Amino acid sequence: MHTIIVVPPGRPDSQEHLTLATGERLVFGRSPADAPGRHQRLTIEHDGVSRIAGEILAQGTFWTLSNLNRDRTYVVENPEGGGEHIKVAPGRLDAPVPFEFARIVLPAAGDLLSFDVWAPRHDYLGADPRIPEGATTAAAFALDRTKRYFAVLVALCEPRLRDAPAHAPLPTADELVERLRPGWPAASRSTVQWNINYLAVKLRLAPAWPCPEPGARRNGMKESLVSLALRFDVVREDDLALLGPAVGAAR
Repeated sequence: MHTIIVVPPGRPDSQEHLTLATGERLVFGRSPADAPGRHQRLTIEHDGVSRIAGEILAQGTFWTLSNLNRDRTYVVENPEGGGEHIKVAPGRLDAPVPFEFARIVLPAAGDLLSFDVWAPRHDYLGADPRIPEGATTAAAFALDRTKRYFAVLVALCEPRLRDAPAHAPLPTADELVERLRPGWPAASRSTVQWNINYLAVKLRLAPAWPCPEPGARRNGMKESLVSLALRFDVVREDDLALLGPAVGAAR
């Protein structure tokens, strides 16, 4: 099963995402085909990028980055953090990256090039700090309630959490954007749909990218997300506080 998803530069909504299972590698650069071995490859077409610039290794719930350039530092940003980032020095091998969402930034002849890496299998410790001896139990649903994707999931579930019938229609994309915008001013139809697609992968309702086509399949995905979230109390009524007070007749 894949654990890491790599998004090629400038193609966040395409069907060209690359997936890595634990132990698999991806080599990136201007001419990654020159790298020895049987790895996946990501070509970054820019004269300022080394032919073999770096390597990503999937490690279960996280990944490592090797900077194969000898004179340039790479930066890995957390797009959802307040400037949170790590620096990978020239020649550094297998630097662990802790972010669930990450953006690799490469300096390239006056330009800053970037591509994204997602690690949707991040796991989190429960509320009980006691760790008994023996094998631990994997989390049923590894969700971070501080992330935007969780706010999107709460907004999807809101109509059925506010004493609406179980068959109440789910919010449309425009209604989700309007509901989320007070706490997320940059929300748009595309970013909300991206988070819905990501939730489907994270909750194992979709095996991997590519994303479903528009229309009935996307509606079915939203219905499946809400059904799972409410059936197993992944989202509860007190989570509605993340959205703030309902406005007017908003569902």
